Amino acid sequence: MDDRLFRDAMGKFATGVTVLLTKNEGETHGMTANGFMSVSLDPKLVVISIGHKTKLLEKISQSKKYTVNILAEDQEHYSRHFAGQPGEVVEFETLAELPVLKGAIAQIACEVVSEHVEGDHTLFIGKVVDLRLEDKNPLLFFSGKYRQLTVLETVNS
Repeated sequence: MDDRLFRDAMGKFATGVTVLLTKNEGETHGMTANGFMSVSLDPKLVVISIGHKTKLLEKISQSKKYTVNILAEDQEHYSRHFAGQPGEVVEFETLAELPVLKGAIAQIACEVVSEHVEGDHTLFIGKVVDLRLEDKNPLLFFSGKYRQLTVLETVNS
């Protein structure tokens, strides 16, 4: 199967956009990712998927902690910044002594409980140790483009 065809097919699944962060030797490291999902309610677990060619893989393997920052619709600049297109200054806050992005609709602090190497990625299962929410609309990604929610209203006749 052609790699491009596979990527295009996976792009047909609309996702939210996250920035994954960790702190290592006093420095904050991060990357944009959409490989994130909840795993369990009891205990509260989530999973992130990190490619083996990324710098963040080693940083999370060492720190054993990470945050997931689910971006709001006005935070495309953060997505681009952590995808290798640096822009404006990034404003960090802290949650459970870990860096999080100011204004993200969800900030989720995790401790790694297990790692699973699968293909060219490592899956990090994280126990949620704290979280913070904001009431905003999410930034979405579909077919290689950023999108926003639109509310469809039904008109009764």
